[in-house]
Amino acid sequence: LRLETPEGIDVEVSPAGPVPRGLALAVDETIAQSGSLILLMLLAIGGNAGLGVYFVIYFFVEWFYPVLFEVLRAGQTPGKKMFGLRVGNAGATPIGWNASLIRNLLRVVDMFPVFYVGGIVCMCVTRRFQRLGDLAAHTLVVHAKPFEALSAEVPANQLAGLGSRRMPVG
Repeated sequence: LRLETPEGIDVEVSPAGPVPRGLALAVDETIAQSGSLILLMLLAIGGNAGLGVYFVIYFFVEWFYPVLFEVLRAGQTPGKKMFGLRVGNAGATPIGWNASLIRNLLRVVDMFPVFYVGGIVCMCVTRRFQRLGDLAAHTLVVHAKPFEALSAEVPANQLAGLGSRRMPVG
């Protein structure tokens, strides 16, 4: 897939399909659920108050874990990083807070009817492997290698003028 950045640089990207995205999601869910289980064991000592605190924290972890990583870590949650994936805006620019919130809040819709069947079907019928959250947020999950190759191919003096609008690498 060929994209043109706002700076006029043509970038070829490879959209990530359901399998690597599913594996990345499995890693992220394992991390989040393992941390939540440890937290539950620690807070259960506090009785009902501890459980109340746990449920509040669990809510934030479940809904905002991917958002924080995507925005603060160049579009990569730990699972995406492990499988060489990156999420960004469909125009090859870094993802922002609004887009990340939209795409991740709509994960609940992609889960229907069970086991992300809605998201998988949507990915399989769109040419860029976008699920409903990606379509609504105008985002794209790609293999990260093309962006690393871009920084190696474009002379440093051209990259210096790009500023923070370019999708970061690494």
